[in-house]
Amino acid sequence: MRFALLIALPMLAKSPLSDDIAARLAELPLKCIHQEYPNKTGHTIETESDARLSPRELHPAFYGCFDWHSSVHGHWMLVRLLKTNPALPKRDEIRRVLASSFTPTAMRAEADYFKRSKLAATFERTYGWAWLLKLDEELLGWDDAQGREWLRNMQPLTAVVREAWIAYLPKQTYPNRTGVHPNTAFGLVFALDWARATKHAEFEALIVKRAREYYETNTAVTALQEPDGSDFFSPSLEVADLMRRVLPGKEFAAWFSRYLREPGLANLMKPPTVSDRSDYQIVHLDGLSFSRAWCLKGIASALPATSKRRAAMERTAAELIEKTMPHLTGSYGGEHWLASFAVYALSQ
Repeated sequence: MRFALLIALPMLAKSPLSDDIAARLAELPLKCIHQEYPNKTGHTIETESDARLSPRELHPAFYGCFDWHSSVHGHWMLVRLLKTNPALPKRDEIRRVLASSFTPTAMRAEADYFKRSKLAATFERTYGWAWLLKLDEELLGWDDAQGREWLRNMQPLTAVVREAWIAYLPKQTYPNRTGVHPNTAFGLVFALDWARATKHAEFEALIVKRAREYYETNTAVTALQEPDGSDFFSPSLEVADLMRRVLPGKEFAAWFSRYLREPGLANLMKPPTVSDRSDYQIVHLDGLSFSRAWCLKGIASALPATSKRRAAMERTAAELIEKTMPHLTGSYGGEHWLASFAVYALSQ
C-alpha cells in the first residue's frame, strides 16, 4: 500500500480527506493496535515479577503499535477519522477495535499503572500524556453515543494524567528543547488545547504561566542547527506553535518577529533528508516533515495577512505534507505511528 499520487497538492492542503484516502490511512493503526510485538514498553522494572509482565498485561488498552504513546495516537486517529468521515469503509470494524480498548476495566487498569509507584508516575511524561489528552479532547467533541461512552470510560485515566501534569509543571524549572518525546512545548500545546476544550481554568492558567516563563523572552533563535538525526519535532517551531496560543494576535506577531531569524526559518522550511526508512530512529525525520507542516500552518494563521512570511510558510507546509505522504508505509518503524502525524497535519 503506497500513498503516492493520492490527491493533488491543493486538495491535500485545504480539503477534508476523501473516504477512500481516510480508509487507506486508517488501515495502519487498525493493523497495529492489537499487534503486541515488537514492543518497546518503556516500563521500569521494580520487582522480579515486573520483569515477567507482557505489554498487554502492563497496558490492556494501549499495548500495541510498538509503544504506549503510538497506540494512544493511533486510537486518536481512528476516532478522528470516524468523526470526519462517517461513511468510512470498515467503520464497523474500527468501532469494534476501539470498543475493545475503551472498556471500563481496561481504562481503570491504565489509570492504576500510573499509581503503582513513584517511578510509574513519570511514565510517558509528557509526550504520551499529551496524546492521551488529545484523544480525550477528540472524544469530547464527538456527538456520538458510543463516543460518549468511551469518553466516560476514559475519565479515570484522563484524571490521573491531568493531575500528574498539574503536579509536575510547577517543579519543571527548565523546558525540554529536544526534538523528540520530552519536548515541553509540544506537550503544552496539546495540554492547553485540552484545558480550553474542557474549560479547566486552573490547568489552563498554569500552562499559560509556564509557557510565558519558559519562552516569552526567547529572542533571535537561529535554528540553523536543526534537525538532529532522529528528530520528529522542530524545537524552534514547537515553541512558536505554543506561543501563538498564549499571546494575543498582535503581541504574538511582534514576538515571532523577534524570536526566529530569517536564516533559521529558511532552514526549517527545507525538507529533511531521510536516508533509511527501515531504521526506527532515522524514519523519525518523516514525522518531522509533518510536525513542521502543522506548526508552520498554525503559526502562519496567527500572523497578519500582510506578513511576508505567511505565504511562504503556508506553501512550505503543503509541500512538506505532499513530499512525505508517499512514505507512510514500507517499514513498521514508520507504519506504527506516521499516519497519525499525517492526519493531524492535514487536520490543522
